[in-house]
Amino acid sequence: MTPESSASPLIFGGDAQSPRAALPVLPPLALYIHIPWCVRKCPYCDFNSHTASPVLPEEEYVDALLADLDQDLHAVYGRELSSVFFGGGTPSLFSAEALGRLLKGVEQRIPFASDIEITLEANPGTFEQDKFVAYRKLGINRLSIGIQSFQQEKLQALGRIHNGDEAIRAAGMARQAGFDNFNLDLMHGLPDQSLDDALNDLRTAIALKPTHLSWYQLTLEPNTVFWNQPPTLPEDDTLWDIQEAGQALLAEHGYAQYEVSAYAQPGRPARHNLNYWSFGDFIGIGAGAHGKLSHPDGRIVRTWKTRLPKDYLNPAKSFKAGEKALTNDEMPFEFLMNALRLTEGVESRLYPERTGLTLESLAEARREAEQSGLLQVEPSRLAATERGQLFLNDLLQKFLT
Repeated sequence: MTPESSASPLIFGGDAQSPRAALPVLPPLALYIHIPWCVRKCPYCDFNSHTASPVLPEEEYVDALLADLDQDLHAVYGRELSSVFFGGGTPSLFSAEALGRLLKGVEQRIPFASDIEITLEANPGTFEQDKFVAYRKLGINRLSIGIQSFQQEKLQALGRIHNGDEAIRAAGMARQAGFDNFNLDLMHGLPDQSLDDALNDLRTAIALKPTHLSWYQLTLEPNTVFWNQPPTLPEDDTLWDIQEAGQALLAEHGYAQYEVSAYAQPGRPARHNLNYWSFGDFIGIGAGAHGKLSHPDGRIVRTWKTRLPKDYLNPAKSFKAGEKALTNDEMPFEFLMNALRLTEGVESRLYPERTGLTLESLAEARREAEQSGLLQVEPSRLAATERGQLFLNDLLQKFLT
């Protein structure tokens, strides 16, 4: 039975003209765990991260994370986890003992898929060989290493605590610890960066043979030091040259672009992030974590948790800061703002399967986007054209009601 089947029970959201089918098959389920502490807050960072004290409250925070997860279990009973992602902050500040207790507690509550992907974000300034060997023994099987640049002056401008040599050593230590699947996080469009600077960073990263590269442009975000005190960034022409030359270099070395800023060797895309982009489900636990869960009756609910660590650890305060059920009117934009980031988009059938709405509900906006040259004219797929990828905001605007 498909969501379009006349036998499917219907529910109604914010748009009474568009009945939403119950979901006969729920999407894959992931878990995001936010660890909010860093050695130092970077001037470009708008994530929920906080400067760590000399002693982290590991035990209390793990207890809180498991208690937080307990409150979400009723919504995922009978499902299994396809991926776990430790994000931050700098999760690698936590000991292997703390992360081991946490993972054991999670698996006791929700079964792990046999091929589960478990990713840990780590910064080179926190790398210790013994610690990463211990992480690997816990079942963590993928690392995402925050390099940003290998050039000292660029790292200083970004407020990073590591240097280029430490970044190179971190990749070697990851491999020695048994991680045959790891991502390097790299930025371009950095203060006073030239085309040669950007390509040298990429060549250094490629030489380390990661299975995945996240390569994205520095943007100035509100509520950051860089927003209030903007550095001198490259001109638009230089940014365009960097983007074109960098993509060609990555393709030459076997890194296929599958998302706006994600490049992977064959068979190595980030499964956890693919789940986000294809409108899969995820539980979010930890200070400021966000989640999105689908229910068999067709409801799709986004949640967000208490942001400040001191409040999150306060037993008198609730873990959950808020939640919102998506209406039918919001669904096209919510689905497509993720799916259209993928260079190949998604199969059209995924829209009714994941939203409970018919493809016909997209017809008018879809036709307009195709006529504007922003969306591919391909009935079996929802995918942006090359022009649509460049003007993604313009494309998505057509699906806002």
